[in-house]
Amino acid sequence: MNRLGPTLLKPRKAPKQTRSVATIEAIHTATIQVLLAEGVARLTTTRVAERAGVSIGTMYQYYPHKQALLFAIVEQQLETVTAFMLAAAERLHGRHVGDVAEGLATAWLDVKTSDSQAFRAIYSIAAEFDLAEGMGRALKHMAEVMSQLLAAAPDANFEDCDAVAFMLASMIGGSVRTVLDAAASEENLMRLRRELPLACRAYVTAVR
Repeated sequence: MNRLGPTLLKPRKAPKQTRSVATIEAIHTATIQVLLAEGVARLTTTRVAERAGVSIGTMYQYYPHKQALLFAIVEQQLETVTAFMLAAAERLHGRHVGDVAEGLATAWLDVKTSDSQAFRAIYSIAAEFDLAEGMGRALKHMAEVMSQLLAAAPDANFEDCDAVAFMLASMIGGSVRTVLDAAASEENLMRLRRELPLACRAYVTAVR
């Protein structure tokens, strides 16, 4: 698969009506199913259209080629995770720093392990695309939210909230990605769920 930039991977059009939104959801669901069943090498727009119950013409109205479809799946994942973490941040606002760090780690684990097979399938195709801009934007946004959360904690006493938030986001995201990519056994996922929130709490407590 050629490594294409985001400008060449955008959908032809965006869904506006309820029916077209449902069609896009069916296409995305079918894409994940085909990825899990057959892998990225055997995934084609024809197979996805058949699984989604839509015509190939309908598929091409939105996605001009396979790469555009897969890129849309990756972007959707990024949007889902961001929305989930923003909701978690609202719930954690005003809590103590240790609770904030632990709560953020738990929330990230919740969203990433809600369907770990699907996320691993998405990770397998993410490397095919130039995601530096989107990933950098998402990381910056999450670090800003985390920095504001930490600053609002009643026991906050950080020399540099932004630096702490960046490290916290990196710890959480990197740890979960590593396990899901390379060692996603039930035992390791349980260990991660048990230990990562404690590690995040220990970190913010140590640098506070």
